[in-house]
Amino acid sequence: MIVDLSNYELAWPTSLFMSEGERILRAKGSGPTWLQRVEWLLTEALVGSTAVADFQEVGVGPADWGSTRASRYGSDPQEDWFSELVGRASEIRSAATPRPYWTHRQGRTLSSDRSTARAAARHKFVQIVNDFADNGYLAEQFKEYCVDGPEELPDASALIARRLGLPGPWWPLKPAIWDEDIFYGLIEVFHDLVSRPRLRSFHSYGGCGWHHSEFHNGPARVLYRAKINEVLREAGIEYELAAEGEDLGRLVAATDDARSQLVHRVLNDSPPAVTDRVRHSVALFRARDASLESKRSAIVVAAGILEERRTLIRKDLGKPDEGALFEIANRFGLRHRRADQLTGYDDAFLDWIFWWYLATIELTNKLIEAAEPQKAGTASEPPF
Repeated sequence: MIVDLSNYELAWPTSLFMSEGERILRAKGSGPTWLQRVEWLLTEALVGSTAVADFQEVGVGPADWGSTRASRYGSDPQEDWFSELVGRASEIRSAATPRPYWTHRQGRTLSSDRSTARAAARHKFVQIVNDFADNGYLAEQFKEYCVDGPEELPDASALIARRLGLPGPWWPLKPAIWDEDIFYGLIEVFHDLVSRPRLRSFHSYGGCGWHHSEFHNGPARVLYRAKINEVLREAGIEYELAAEGEDLGRLVAATDDARSQLVHRVLNDSPPAVTDRVRHSVALFRARDASLESKRSAIVVAAGILEERRTLIRKDLGKPDEGALFEIANRFGLRHRRADQLTGYDDAFLDWIFWWYLATIELTNKLIEAAEPQKAGTASEPPF
């Protein structure tokens, strides 16, 4: 079976669509529930209704309607179609980056100043949250009205106020009354509130509408971060929601892709003995309100990890290089803060030394990992 992907656009990050799709395939069962899960995912993750219509059309055709291979799970053409779609998700065009139209190619697009862009970001944030609410992503926290259920729902505004630490009203969202701190605070609050319903059912009695169930906050937060971070980038706001670490879901200073990938590798590949310290160092340094003292503290934590690995660094890099690595931290006013240390340096120095130390932690992680199989192999050899 060859699925025609040319008419599809992904509104979700590719990896998120694939992980949710694979989960549905693993949970394949009989009855209408499996079909509902697939149709709901296609409705959410792909733009428009084309994919849902194609999936339904496969279901009404003959079992051998053109498939060139047997289904992994039997002769189910809909499962075959969905399995191929998920497996080829990387080939689907992203709706977030459409091909440029004529006016863009000719350079005739509207420009906006910084303040206008930031004001627009607030309204885009409200639209994102409202779309999440419409799709049931706030139903686990805010609950949903049902003609057969309780008449009163929880006070959503009070729930937000408790998390934000400020009296409302906060719901529905009204960006005109926010200052910058409230805007950023609400971004973080809703990151923790959203939860994806993996199933929905239509309640026709009294025109009640869709009800959502089987909530999971993991995929919801991945999607929320992707959408919010795109809005922040477009507005020139140099913050992003952290995707991992001690500051998960909190606004941090945005970095380029290379440094973001370095953080990801160090956070995930460090040995358990230093993982908490690595997470704390990264959180201290990239916090939205990080002071110079916080950045110095982050460097001190990183330097402490490298100090413990000094023998390894000397062995693999050589004594001159090892000495230079620690001389930076010792000669400048970072760790010991003695009177004879240098303090008159530009703040950019802190950025340079932190990323250098973090990259060196990654290097030593690799050296430790490379040495472990050798030790294990030596230990497992039988004695002669």
